[in-house]
Amino acid sequence: MMRAMVLDTIREPLNMRNLPLPQPEPGQVLLRVEACAVCRTDLHIVDGELPDPALPLIPGHEIVGTVVATGPGATRYQAGTRVGVPWLGHTCGHCEFCVSGQENLCGEAQFTGYQLQGGYAEYTAADEAFCFAIHEPYDAVSAAPLLCAGLIGFRTLRMAGDARRLGIYGFGAAAHIVAQIARFQEREIFAFTRPGDLEAQAFARDLGAAWAGGSDERPEVELDAALIFAPAGELVPAALRAVRRGGRVVCGGIHMSDIPAFPYSILWGERSIHSVANLTRADGEAFMTLAPRVPVQTTTSVYPLANANDALADLRAGRLQGAAVLVP
Repeated sequence: MMRAMVLDTIREPLNMRNLPLPQPEPGQVLLRVEACAVCRTDLHIVDGELPDPALPLIPGHEIVGTVVATGPGATRYQAGTRVGVPWLGHTCGHCEFCVSGQENLCGEAQFTGYQLQGGYAEYTAADEAFCFAIHEPYDAVSAAPLLCAGLIGFRTLRMAGDARRLGIYGFGAAAHIVAQIARFQEREIFAFTRPGDLEAQAFARDLGAAWAGGSDERPEVELDAALIFAPAGELVPAALRAVRRGGRVVCGGIHMSDIPAFPYSILWGERSIHSVANLTRADGEAFMTLAPRVPVQTTTSVYPLANANDALADLRAGRLQGAAVLVP
């Protein structure tokens, strides 16, 4: 048996359950969970903003664990190996997107902690083909945020192309990782936080931001691109006003509130808006190789597994710097 925090009903707190240990199916590994970071997407699932989760559901898709058993045909990882489990948990492997390297757009994709049982538990089973090896210097807690905040942030940054002046809206778990990569790439960072959040602005400056202010403010220079990690649609027009002609606004979240109407004049001039959908395994391999070179250092707040509801509440209220991480 194992302990797990379970979402039985959306918009209700998670419940601690004693459940049978998962049995790894063909191609799967069974992991003893060492840490699972808490993502805003978990919050969107719990709060009913993403449709049709596989209830009853164990959330969590930023999982670091040690392989303790393998299913039939699973040969990639041996017992004792530390691996990470990301949001993208399985794809069909044969559609036009899968065969063209765009598996993040697969219509039959399944996602960890959404359609597949996740990591708010002592054990979890995962498709070994979608896991990543965790290398030094990362321990389980510091590595956990890399599995989504890092991976999705990295894909979002890639969508910005070679932008040198980079705005980041919503300075949370993803942003604090992306800022480090961007500085490593010698880009200039402009951080936009909740208005009046001086603590988050100081955090951004500590990570090398050239400017930090509220999302209702504008720096004196025009930006080449803007990355939006906060799930607030009203930030899209604000970011369009902040980028130069030819600039790009990239929306990095899986969920965002409705984008309000805005004048065509702020889009004109070949500005563009892009969304980021999930991640690919190629993203993961590239990022997990780059992160220790930077080196990316994650800022974390650790919660016992039983306190998952507190971690979600702190994330919802904006009380976190960096990422919350659950430890069984």
